[in-house]
Amino acid sequence: MQNIINGKSVDASDKSVLKIVNPYTGRVIDTVPNSTKKDVNKAVAYAKKAQEKWAQVSVHEKVDLLRKFLNLVDENKDDLAKTLCQETGKPITQAYAEIGNIKIGFEAFMEKAKHLYGNVIPSGTEAGQENTLQFTVREPLGVIVAIIPFNFPCDLFDQKVAPAILAGNTVIVKPPHQNPLTLIKLVKLLHEAGLPAGVVQILTGEGLKTGDPLAKHPDVHGITFTGSTKVGKTTYLNGASHLAHVALELGGNDAFIVLKDADIDLAVEEVVWGRMYNTGQVCCASKRFIVQKDVLKQFEKKVVERISKLVVGNPLNKKTDIGAMITKSACEKAVAQIQNIVSQGGKIIYGGEHKGAVLQPTVITDIPKTADVAKDDEVFAPVVSIIPCNDVKEAIEIANSSNYGLSGCVFTSDMKTAFKVCKELKCGGTVINGASFHRSFEMPFGGYKNSGIGTEGAMSTFDQVTKTKTITLKNIFK
Repeated sequence: MQNIINGKSVDASDKSVLKIVNPYTGRVIDTVPNSTKKDVNKAVAYAKKAQEKWAQVSVHEKVDLLRKFLNLVDENKDDLAKTLCQETGKPITQAYAEIGNIKIGFEAFMEKAKHLYGNVIPSGTEAGQENTLQFTVREPLGVIVAIIPFNFPCDLFDQKVAPAILAGNTVIVKPPHQNPLTLIKLVKLLHEAGLPAGVVQILTGEGLKTGDPLAKHPDVHGITFTGSTKVGKTTYLNGASHLAHVALELGGNDAFIVLKDADIDLAVEEVVWGRMYNTGQVCCASKRFIVQKDVLKQFEKKVVERISKLVVGNPLNKKTDIGAMITKSACEKAVAQIQNIVSQGGKIIYGGEHKGAVLQPTVITDIPKTADVAKDDEVFAPVVSIIPCNDVKEAIEIANSSNYGLSGCVFTSDMKTAFKVCKELKCGGTVINGASFHRSFEMPFGGYKNSGIGTEGAMSTFDQVTKTKTITLKNIFK
């Protein structure tokens, strides 16, 4: 496949390409451009020019165009889901779910865009302003770069692209270099629906070669990034060079607290949902399982029994629960992390085997709270790391010992205790009696500490992709 610049499919200026590999089979399924700084400059210039006209298009016209896009997505859902499955390694049922989310996500932002009302400051609110009326309007930032991760490329395309263009911005999508194919197809469908050339473009390529020049470009006014904390900090610095507005959703090491009065069967089901989904490659997946010692053995036994029933295999098989990780090297990194956990006191009670990019679900217990994984070692894989605790106070202490602060959760039948934990957890989102892996399109999603800056969701993204202008009618009542 090729880049899409100003509505046209084109190669990289130097003709260089990246191979896209099916992580389950190890076979090359396509190639894409490894875009250069020259390609970046072209795309930004077209985006800047297109933005002036796009900002003048009414909201209802934008919404009508996106409805046509959603119809095309539905017509092509089989091809999109299969592509996503093959390039990402996620089970086909989860790929279909992610394609289905495009309609949910876009419609949430389409509805919100029609209700972006300004505010009025009545005359006389402040002394000396009796004859003055002030009101606010929203205006687009301009050109926005959307840097999207490998684990949920379509979901993050929805979160970033829909509100940006509805607010009158133009967008250059920088997809994950490992699996950009589905997003290229989505951009093509946007153009097929009637989106003007230059409004949404897509540049594939490696981070240093493509992503950095995009973030550093002086005519890029906003950057929305989802990915690792390390790369996010670099992106933040790149954007700061020209005062671009930067929103970051970064890593997480979410705490999953199980107290002695918890519904253990419910907690175990949420382990499967909250840790095994997408082969554990989820930023807000529960990763540190902090379990009160009173129910530790019961929890361990039931977790192993439940996880042992999961089907590991070909992602294209509808019965598969666990597919492949994004790359063989990602799997090897997770295996090294498992070995480190064991060396620091953990004990594997299930799984641990791996082949190629496939890692068997793994359960490790007896992990001391001083271990790396109990604090800042984010394991992006289907690994359940169990850390025993004595009481609620210690559970909160362990949870807050991390430099990450994306999400967290607690299982208990006592709602006073549940709200106490939610209040004291230093993270951007909390869940009671459910895994931390929870993200609706409506909610403001984002983290504290090294987990990011800003939030995304229909409730808040428009604040990230617009700027506020105040219009003053002075002496209007005089």
